[in-house]
Amino acid sequence: MTARQTLTDLAAGLASGSITVVDLSAPLGPDTPVLYLPPEIGVNTPNVEMHEISWYNEKGPYWAWRWLKLGEHTGTHFDAPIHWISGRDHTSDGSTDTIPPRNFVGPVNVVDCSREAAENPDFLLTAERVKAWEAEHGAIERDSWVLMRTDWHRRNDSAETFLNADETGPHSPGPSVDCMEYLVSKGIMGWGTECVGTDAGAATEMNPPFPAHFLMHQANRYGLASLAHLDRLPPKGAILVAAPLKLVNGTGSPVRVLAFVPG
Repeated sequence: MTARQTLTDLAAGLASGSITVVDLSAPLGPDTPVLYLPPEIGVNTPNVEMHEISWYNEKGPYWAWRWLKLGEHTGTHFDAPIHWISGRDHTSDGSTDTIPPRNFVGPVNVVDCSREAAENPDFLLTAERVKAWEAEHGAIERDSWVLMRTDWHRRNDSAETFLNADETGPHSPGPSVDCMEYLVSKGIMGWGTECVGTDAGAATEMNPPFPAHFLMHQANRYGLASLAHLDRLPPKGAILVAAPLKLVNGTGSPVRVLAFVPG
């Protein structure tokens, strides 16, 4: 089959509904939960602000538009390698404006941890658990995405339940260090979760701290956070599209993540 025929078949599948497009993004607006750093660190990401310029009125009778205030890592978002200290040397192709566009599209593997996360918000996905998933569903391919399904997106309408923090810190599921070491060794394109960040709430106590960030970005690979509706994807067989805004020296970007899913 030629590449042209492949694209023709894709267009036909989308038109017929045999291939569906699943939106994996949460709504972005003033109510979007935002992760706050400890006060001693200093400046934080602001809450999303949406300011009217005109709305078919005396300020602009024929058009409606707004200006926005938000952080690069707000809502469903893409983490570029230069976001983390371990990836800061990837200056030629590690920011949102320099990453090769080819890397925004790839096959996706979805590891369902929803049962475990419902029982334990501090659940950690381990390398052993990933290998058991591979034994059932097939090997994780090089240059593919791996997403951790926890159904955490169902908490997204409340910052309190989504961030799930108490006096001991945040409590949310994520990967263990050995999980990220294993996935990096597989040469994956990126890692994603349904929580506010790509790491577990307890990741600050790991070695290295925040292993999803540290190890993925060290390897010049990417992260996706605050994903939604991973329950609509099969374990294998879908194609992910995650293209960040082309921000100059961008460390990340809010993103509309889509998946092509066979019917």
